[in-house]
Amino acid sequence: MSLLALYLKAMGFGIAVAAPVGPMSLLCMRRSLVQGWRYGLATGVGIAIADGSYALVAALGLAGVSRFMLTYERPLHLAAGLFLFYLGAKAFFVRETTSAAEARRVASWPSALSSATLLTLTNPPTIIMFAAILTALAPRSGLTPGSALLTVGGVFTGSLVWWCGLVAAISTFRHMIGAPVRRGIDRIAGAVLGMFGIAEVRTAVS
Repeated sequence: MSLLALYLKAMGFGIAVAAPVGPMSLLCMRRSLVQGWRYGLATGVGIAIADGSYALVAALGLAGVSRFMLTYERPLHLAAGLFLFYLGAKAFFVRETTSAAEARRVASWPSALSSATLLTLTNPPTIIMFAAILTALAPRSGLTPGSALLTVGGVFTGSLVWWCGLVAAISTFRHMIGAPVRRGIDRIAGAVLGMFGIAEVRTAVS
């Protein structure tokens, strides 16, 4: 397999990992819709950074990091669950008079990026998933350090391409949606994020 083919295949896996609808995709869509494309893009970049970090751990065989993350899987799920529940409640109970400009004033894109990165990193089993992906991508001769890093870059790029496309799609019709519809979306998104948070807490305590 050529290096270009390996990179493109890794990009495909990166898109496949990012595409399923979950709490992070919902968070990215809500931020794009309510706060604007910069905040949605920052969220997407944060998720892609976390995906790339987990892929890097799997590619370089950093057993110590993997072991640490998996050992503290329950506390990480608990932290993620509580934060998702907080974000859901904040979205659900947002004041009727809160405008997009006000929403931007109480947040910043660096905080959107960092919170998305940390939330995505609270799912340690992702390391195992990326280890399986890298095993599937590896040529018969195995991955060299250079091809491993190229694969990680492909995963990161694929994830980033997906989030950029999602944010662009939402931004095209964002201004066509009136305040009542946005309020309804906020309530739905808040309720779903809250349910994701409860599910994470249950995972941590079960």
